[in-house]
This record gives sequence, C-alpha cells and structure tokens, in this order.
Amino acid sequence: MSYRISEFADKCGVNKETIRYYERKNLLQEPSRTNSGYRTYSEDDVKRVGFIKRMQELGFSLNEIYKLLGVVDKDEIRCQDMFEFVSKKEEEVKKQIEDLKRIERMLKDLKKRCPDEKELHECPIIEALIED
Repeated sequence: MSYRISEFADKCGVNKETIRYYERKNLLQEPSRTNSGYRTYSEDDVKRVGFIKRMQELGFSLNEIYKLLGVVDKDEIRCQDMFEFVSKKEEEVKKQIEDLKRIERMLKDLKKRCPDEKELHECPIIEALIED
C-alpha cells in the first residue's frame, strides 16, 4: 500500500512538516513520486517513522537515531563508530536509571509521610521537599 504525504503523516501520528524535516535530515529516504509529482510512502516508511518516534520517546536525539538507522540501512559510514556510540549511550542510560530509582525512593518516602486526612492544611510532602 502507498500513501500520499497527508495520509502518511496521519498514519504515523505526525504532521507533514515533520515528514519533510525527517527527509531533510536523511532519517527518511527521498520518497518515490507519482507522475504528477506527489510523494508516495510505503508501509516500511510507516514502520521507520514509528521507530523514530519510539526512539525519541525513549530519549534518543535525532542525531542518535540517525546513527542507529545506519545499522538498519547497512550504512558503513554511519556504523563506523557504533561501538563507541553504544557504549556511551549505555552509560547515559545507566545514569538515568540510577536517577529514576533515586526519585522512586524519594516518592515512596514522601508517600509514607502523606496522611490520609484530606483536610490537613500543612502538607508533610511539601514540608519534606522544602527541608531537602
């Protein structure tokens, strides 16, 4: 199945300008065109945009996604520094996990301090945050 840019953007949950931007950044390959000059996109393009959006949700920058897509596209130039890139990203993710665990512990502690009485005007959670 092929899609024109409006249908494609809707299917991917983005706007047309995002699609054009991805093309300029070489995240999407130049689409084929109809005889009238309309861009057409495939189901594989839908999957690719889905991958890009999911990676962004996970905190990857577009530059990092471009690098990762080099593996998918079997692009040796983008893959050259992949080991270093993956190692660096792994360390960043570990740090994020540690930070999230610390936040989780803090939230659990604050939750324990929260009274069940809804009419209390002094909030122990806010007090604890001010003290810390």
